[in-house]
Amino acid sequence: MSTDNAISHPAAGDAAKPTRQRIVLAAILLVTIFVAYFDRSNMAVLVANDGFLSDMGIKGQPIKIGLLMTAFLLTYGISNVVLSPLGDYLGARKAMVISIFLWGISMAMGGLVGSFTAMIFTRIVLGIGEGMHYPMQSIFVKKWFPPHERGRANSVWLTGQSLASAAAMPFFAWLVFHMGWRPSFFICAVLGIIPIYLLWFHTTDSPREHKKINALELAYIEEGVAKDIQSGPDDPNATVWENAKVFIYNYRYWLVVFYNICHSTIFWGLASWIPSYLKTARGFSWEQMGWIASLPFVLSVVAKVAGGWATDRAGRNAPFCIVAMLGSALSIYFGVAAVNNNAAAVLISFGMGMTGIGIPAAWAMTQRLVPGKAISTASGTLNGIATGIGALSPTIIGFCIALSGGSYAGGLFFLVGTAVLGLAVATTLTLQKY
Repeated sequence: MSTDNAISHPAAGDAAKPTRQRIVLAAILLVTIFVAYFDRSNMAVLVANDGFLSDMGIKGQPIKIGLLMTAFLLTYGISNVVLSPLGDYLGARKAMVISIFLWGISMAMGGLVGSFTAMIFTRIVLGIGEGMHYPMQSIFVKKWFPPHERGRANSVWLTGQSLASAAAMPFFAWLVFHMGWRPSFFICAVLGIIPIYLLWFHTTDSPREHKKINALELAYIEEGVAKDIQSGPDDPNATVWENAKVFIYNYRYWLVVFYNICHSTIFWGLASWIPSYLKTARGFSWEQMGWIASLPFVLSVVAKVAGGWATDRAGRNAPFCIVAMLGSALSIYFGVAAVNNNAAAVLISFGMGMTGIGIPAAWAMTQRLVPGKAISTASGTLNGIATGIGALSPTIIGFCIALSGGSYAGGLFFLVGTAVLGLAVATTLTLQKY
């Protein structure tokens, strides 16, 4: 859908009810993040596959296995910070399409390479593409949803992360078992066509540019956004630094960044290692591992939906971050200590799922603290730093496994400690009435 020409909208009387184009947009954002996380989830399954590890020459080398995820996440984090300003100037729609095209190339390359070094290179390309994409979701939410709907809007697209991983674990386990590991990359590359089509033909950077929105919905959105008292007027000629200053000097923004670091560390630590943990440490079969590994992501879907709804209803954000981190710390701790394998799998899955409660609230706080013109840079900086530091988690856990002779306990207790730190930050923000 072209956004270059001025678009007239039907008068309010032309429709009895406001259109729901912002809901359509939320669904498109969900599909886009679903494909992104589906693509990156295949590696978590592949590192539990002996054939893939042998072809890459890293079987029995947990540190190198962890580096496959860390290489992606570090590049992803840097890309978030360095490339996120493109969304403030190109527009979220164009930036997202470019990023999806780039990550599609990386997935096609992944199905062709035959060495560990070459695979690391494809992971870096994937990190650049997906890192540029992620902050654009927040731009859309900031421009299309009034503040009192942003918790739910964030929960919709964030749910795509968990849905993708929940679907990817059993799907890739089945696919790799029956067809080998290479087709998993080619399927991911083809899936990228879907969000490119939806974004290019069915979205615009702002509600006023959209042909299908009517005057009633447009007025509702614009009146709501105008009441966002944290958003000052945007200067179209402002430099990147001038936009960045509005959040760089706000210590509350950095508290939210630290909270997201804790979340990212827990999420990527478990997402990268839970299939191997279930198969190696808890003795589940390959088929069982695929389905059980999807459980934390199924629980995360429920948690994100509930968290987004609750934060809008309560008008508060930080208390839900407390619930998320406290629940995660307790569940992972008792999961590691559990003797029964099924109980351990459920508890650790619950620990990862609980983190989902706090994420819609954390993004709503960011969108509250940062004016519209700076939201891409602020979101990219937040997600980049959080992911860049969280990227160390898979390798740290791999190091703990190697150091302890194959035990996963030390790495999982590291995640418990991380959740306690997140709990402390969430408590501080709660005391400040966020």
